[in-house]
Amino acid sequence: MPGLALIFACCLALIHLGASRFPLATAEPRSRWLSLAGGTSVAYVFVHILPELKRNQDVMVRADLPVQFLEHHAYIVALLGFVTFYGLDRLAVLSRRQSLAVRGEDATTPMVFWIHILSFACFNALVGYLLLHREQPGTLSLSFFFIAMGAHFLVNDYGLRQHHKEPYNRIGCWLLAGSVLVGYGIGLITPIHELMLAVLFAFLAGGVILNVIKEELPEEQESLFWAFALGAAFYTALLLTL
Repeated sequence: MPGLALIFACCLALIHLGASRFPLATAEPRSRWLSLAGGTSVAYVFVHILPELKRNQDVMVRADLPVQFLEHHAYIVALLGFVTFYGLDRLAVLSRRQSLAVRGEDATTPMVFWIHILSFACFNALVGYLLLHREQPGTLSLSFFFIAMGAHFLVNDYGLRQHHKEPYNRIGCWLLAGSVLVGYGIGLITPIHELMLAVLFAFLAGGVILNVIKEELPEEQESLFWAFALGAAFYTALLLTL
């Protein structure tokens, strides 16, 4: 299945390179399609990934961890992912406000741009890695993961373009596209321990939840609840049926 995973990794990379040209990303109103994508990725987290946290917790209990509190709280890792990406988003928002007040430019500073992009590059590399190393192997599981992460990448790409403007189009999207393939390559050559897989999945869950919520909840985003709910309901039904 590495061949199919490579095809999916390339497709995920192309989302960042071509998202600005997708009708999904440029259609008006914007929120109709991105809310649908957001609902899809959140459904995958709640229906598929979060239930895995109980099994992840069992894995941590069996492991001889030096940090004792992690033995019974896999959800803390998911919370860490949530808080990490919340902090990154607030950093970008504050940077845009400062730039607007000082220079009249509604874009982040170069330092914040690099912090944001490199953090999301690590996130994308994790997704690329998990294309090969998921808790549930198989073509169907891989396909569900790809669809959910593809929808999530579309949502992330929109938010990153809003924050960083031209630097993202010139540099950022290429780095994020390449990081997916780097993660896939690491997955080919690096064995993964069961405990590390549990931690990676939990962190991914927290990051996905935050990245979607920050795009859906602010009033200025003009998100559509029906589109978000439709995406969540449809993908949930698909996950439960197949």
